[in-house]
Amino acid sequence: MSPQQSVSIKAITAILVITAVVAAGYALRHTVSCFLLSFIFAYLLDPAVVALERRKVRRTYAIILIYLILALIAVFSIIYVLPFLTVAWESLLRDLPSYVQKGKDLILGGKGQLQPAFGTEEWLWLMDTIWTNMDKLYEKISAGVYAAAANMVFNLFNLILSPILVFFMLFYKDGIIAELVSWLPARRRETICSLGREINASVGGYIRGQLIVSLIVAVLSTIALFLLGIDYPILNGIFAGLSSILPFIGVILATLPPLFFAYVQFQSGMVLLKVTAAFAVIYFLEGYVVKPLVFQESMDLNPLLTIIVVMAFGELLGFWGILLAIPIAAAFKIVSAQLRRDGFAKES
Repeated sequence: MSPQQSVSIKAITAILVITAVVAAGYALRHTVSCFLLSFIFAYLLDPAVVALERRKVRRTYAIILIYLILALIAVFSIIYVLPFLTVAWESLLRDLPSYVQKGKDLILGGKGQLQPAFGTEEWLWLMDTIWTNMDKLYEKISAGVYAAAANMVFNLFNLILSPILVFFMLFYKDGIIAELVSWLPARRRETICSLGREINASVGGYIRGQLIVSLIVAVLSTIALFLLGIDYPILNGIFAGLSSILPFIGVILATLPPLFFAYVQFQSGMVLLKVTAAFAVIYFLEGYVVKPLVFQESMDLNPLLTIIVVMAFGELLGFWGILLAIPIAAAFKIVSAQLRRDGFAKES
């Protein structure tokens, strides 16, 4: 067998394996979602466990101590935070149909003002099509909110099971890593381990940094909307924090719900300018102040590639795909850089 044929067979085999893994992941997406949730929590908590181990605390006791701290935070959230959010969420579900209807009335009310005095039939057809599609869009948004509320019931099962998985992931981490390393080819073991450490530093820093950035954006957005008197400032602020995960388009998604509530509530163009200005300031601070301080080094990913990867992984894995798309892209970039340096060939 020639070297070219060998390379082709390996490439085809890799593609088939990746396809099989993706297909299996989609078929078991709920199980994969629970596993990813647990893995991310374990990944984020592991540095704290390691820090306690350096202070001569046994790993088991370190994990238990962290769980006790998290339990106290959970109890505080359940007693004081969760009831407030529950009331706000129920209020949103109850009032959203009326907001949607008001929005439709406002849009349909402005329909006649946008028609020209000597409009053609094509123009009128275009306007009717736009308003009809807007009506369908509002109906889908309303239905989507209730569907999301129904999906939360299943996610509660993940929240119950995840702490158990996280505990075992943290407890057996060293053994799992040692077992994986033992399966690596001896000649390339050090190179692959070095790659793993580099990917861990980049991806871990990004995930922890992004959580901090999202929290800051959520807090600032909530404060700004509360000061402007917009309805549901906390829920809109949380949505803004989650939207900041998305590169480039996150700021647009974060701004749309507050603009909708603001216009339906006040029916004023000035309030729209205020909301837009507030979010412009927040995302300016996020991009030029918060992120440079939180992220020690940039991943420097291609913007077009980043958007494509986020869309693709979001389509496959939903929220977790969106969250993990950029770290996965960064990991591929690190691996491809190593291949360009011909690190594997040098050790062969």
